[in-house]
Amino acid sequence: MVKEVVLLISEFARAAGLSPDTVRFYVAKGLLIPERSSKGGGNPYQIFSAEDLTTARMIRLQQSLGYSLREIGSLNAEYRAGGGGDQRTAEVLRLQIARLLEKRSELDAALGFLQGKLAWVEAGRPGDVPQLEDYLC
Repeated sequence: MVKEVVLLISEFARAAGLSPDTVRFYVAKGLLIPERSSKGGGNPYQIFSAEDLTTARMIRLQQSLGYSLREIGSLNAEYRAGGGGDQRTAEVLRLQIARLLEKRSELDAALGFLQGKLAWVEAGRPGDVPQLEDYLC
């Protein structure tokens, strides 16, 4: 028999590597949906499970991959409702890959500008100062 993991907010936050305020924010946005305990009177305790811990880690991963909280909420709601499937997952992944490739292009241009400006400064500022528009595609 596997024992179910049951955590209160401070324990859950620590286990998820989040601050309690971030956990509360995720709950307020509907990204995490903890169970409510009968304890706590008018302000019942929020009880988090191992599944909630996985969800919190997925939220952080999705954020690191460039998804907005609104997108994460929408995707998570779709997943909870049983939507999706491999075709939908592939569609979502393709869209995010395209976004990240565009962002990479922008970052490459910004890095090129900064490296050019640094080289210009270190060379004693010869000629005209590098311009950002010269590095944009």
